[in-house]
Formats: sequence, C-alpha cells, structure tokens
Amino acid sequence: MSLPHALLTALLEKPSSGLELTRRFDRSIGFFWSATHQQIYRELGKLERAGWVRSAVEPGSRGRRREYAVLPDGRAELVRWVGARQDPRPLRDATILRLRAAAVVGAAGLAPELARHLALHERQLAEYREIERRDFPPGRGDEVGRMQHLVLRAGIELETFWTRWLTEALATLRPEPEPEPEPAAGPESRTARGSEAGA
Repeated sequence: MSLPHALLTALLEKPSSGLELTRRFDRSIGFFWSATHQQIYRELGKLERAGWVRSAVEPGSRGRRREYAVLPDGRAELVRWVGARQDPRPLRDATILRLRAAAVVGAAGLAPELARHLALHERQLAEYREIERRDFPPGRGDEVGRMQHLVLRAGIELETFWTRWLTEALATLRPEPEPEPEPAAGPESRTARGSEAGA
C-alpha cells in the first residue's frame, strides 16, 4: 500500500484538515502503514497538485486551517488501485534475520531484545483486541463494518503470530534446564540395601 492511497482512503472516509488527518492516521491506518506528520503534509501537497484532492480554508480558522477532500480524479485513482494486480511482497524482517545470524555467531544479548519485542507485540495485541471489543460487537452486520473488522482481524492475527513465535524463540534461546540425573547407587548404598533385606 502506498501513502497516497492511504490518504485518499482516509479522506474519502471523512474530509479533514491536515492536523485532523494525521491524528486519525495515527489511530487507524497508521497501525499498518506508518508515516510521519511531515510525510503526510508533503503528500497532501502532491495530491493537490495532481488534482486528486482539493483544500479549502475552514470557516472560522482565520485562513490558516485548511480542510482536504477527495476530487473525482482522486476517487477514480483509488478505484483503479484497489482492483490493480499486485504480487505479495516477500517478508523482510530484521528480527528473523538476526536470529539466523545468531545461529552462526552466537546469540549473546539477543534474548533481552526478543523479550522487549515480545512485550511490544503483546501490548499491540491487547490494544487491537480492545478496539475489537469496543467497535465491533457481535452482530454488527453492515458491509462497511465487516470489511473494517476484517482489516482489524489481520492485525490481530499478525500480532498473535509474533507473540507466539517470539515466545518460542525465547524458549529456544533459554531452554528449560534438564533435571539432574539421580546419582548412581554406590557400594555403600548397595550394602545398606543388603542389610535391610537381611534384617
């Protein structure tokens, strides 16, 4: 997904000022397509120059606050992009690569970092599940709600994978200590057992 199409999507959902858009972006689309506020403002300028969005001064804003809305050409571009062919991107994740490197050079210092990542993914998973509980109660049946819930479910499933995988990775790096074998019976213990048997 590209940032221009993310912004077109958000603005079609609700025309917004640049500040409102960046706040909404952080709370929704930003979960799966991150961008800085500077990138968003820069991209809004490009979209306006391309004729895909327009901006107008908001009433009562003293000429400073502008609201952006999608124009017909911008909507047409988003429709084209939604139906365009695009191959899945291969996975590129530094955490997995670091574990592969650790198999070669040793895993010193890696476990605490994996534990930190696990805590972050657990926190994100908890946030997604709270959003699901709050915004998608059982029985919500409209098409828009089902599609939005499907997007959220993708985030839940992805975070669930990472929490499980990182838990397994940590267990691999920090294996449970094997129980110590019981000491073999020496001559003294054998003599003691013989004495008990003869008593």
